[in-house]
Amino acid sequence: MTKKYQNFINGKWSDAKSGKTFENRNPANWDEVVGTFPKSSIEEVNEAVAAARAAFEKWRLVPAPKRGDILKKVGDIMVARKEEIGQLMTREMGKVLVETRGDVQEGIDTAYYAASEGRRLFGHTVPSELPNKFNMAMRVPIGVAGVITPWNFPMAIPTWKIFPALLCGNSVVFKPASDTPATATVLVEILAEAGVPEGVINIVHGGGGEVGMTIVNHPDVDLISFTGGTDVGIKISETAAKTLKRVSLELGGKNAVIIMDDADLDLALEGVLWGAFGTTGQRCTATSRVILHEKVYDKFMSMLVDRTKKLKLGDGLKPNSQVGPCVNEGQRNSVHTYTEIGLKEGARLLCGGEFATGGDLDKGWFYKPTIFDNVTPNMRLAQEEIFGPILSVLKIRSLEEAITVLNGTIYGLSSSIYTKNVNDAFVAIRDIKAGITYINAPTIGAEAHMPFGGVKQTGNGHREGGWTVYDFFTEWKTVYIDYSGGLQRAQIDN
Repeated sequence: MTKKYQNFINGKWSDAKSGKTFENRNPANWDEVVGTFPKSSIEEVNEAVAAARAAFEKWRLVPAPKRGDILKKVGDIMVARKEEIGQLMTREMGKVLVETRGDVQEGIDTAYYAASEGRRLFGHTVPSELPNKFNMAMRVPIGVAGVITPWNFPMAIPTWKIFPALLCGNSVVFKPASDTPATATVLVEILAEAGVPEGVINIVHGGGGEVGMTIVNHPDVDLISFTGGTDVGIKISETAAKTLKRVSLELGGKNAVIIMDDADLDLALEGVLWGAFGTTGQRCTATSRVILHEKVYDKFMSMLVDRTKKLKLGDGLKPNSQVGPCVNEGQRNSVHTYTEIGLKEGARLLCGGEFATGGDLDKGWFYKPTIFDNVTPNMRLAQEEIFGPILSVLKIRSLEEAITVLNGTIYGLSSSIYTKNVNDAFVAIRDIKAGITYINAPTIGAEAHMPFGGVKQTGNGHREGGWTVYDFFTEWKTVYIDYSGGLQRAQIDN
């Protein structure tokens, strides 16, 4: 029997009042229905926001270390349920089990980091310019946070947002991606089990237009944290600007690896394979371009194509699978469109470029890992985010040219360079326009205690992860305490 999931509003599980539902299916086996979910509307959003608004007034008064204690319990429960959650995640979004376990572990790491931040929401005290006067600045919670998340990291990314929001004293209305609602529901179950009070965490399932944009538009939602496509991010920014909501946007990427002529090619090969085809290329930090020095071009390309052809596609729950499916049929079709674009642009297809079929692969949305070379910087293959297992290779002759090519897109999320030259590494760190730069490592592999985010059209400047995200979820309040017993008029009497 298919499992039926519900919304969680004001501490209670409930269906959409319309009775409408949608299905969540396994992209590796489309015949398998993971569960059914409420297809919610503005009515459920209004209820969730009202519950969050009321709960905020009590939650904000709970001492931050106590809020941290609850998140510590969340982490403990996630540890106990790690394997169960990983298997559920693989069933609903497709990536191989070793990756979904890592996704859960990132949530665990984020929980424990957030728990410790309950004792580190530092303010500032500074000398006053006047006698017998004390100055300080402190962090205070903002209110109701609308959290809208994508399907590719259905545990890690929600925890990046929800845990800091709660730790800082905000309440949350959570709208997960419709492709991965089951993992999101488990996260909310764990939060409730750990002791998050009624109304402080709410989940509303449904479409981005009806549920997501209603949250963005809602006058009682004070801030929005969104990860997803650039076009949607721009729409959210425009909408939220009408009420001056605080908005954090984590959007697209066109990440590149530079491989210099002195690089350890075996190490670079492992990094490129993992960066390009891990999560079937469905990461905002995925390696989408290789910028390869002409002196090692032929040797590295031979190595890369040979290894790519040997990658094993299959159901992510099977131990020998290395690459899972695209998340749904539409995503696979979108990926194939870029193969057609690349061929029309004159790039050379070296491997892949077609649906992966035969046997169990016919049950899901599998696409062969694909490599193009003869790619030039202005081609769409080299400019647009594909979000699938397509890798473009560009030939360069110098570090300066490589950095120019890397910087030549509208995005700036993650970047990488393989070199043994420490001087070249530091030039790359200085000159690459990206929020993240790896030296001798792939473009993927962010750690929970470090800032995560990009520049240019990758986002709007906020960062997730680490200590920086706590600035987004708090307001700074400046406090002056005058104990002189008389009127002091700041600059006038100074």
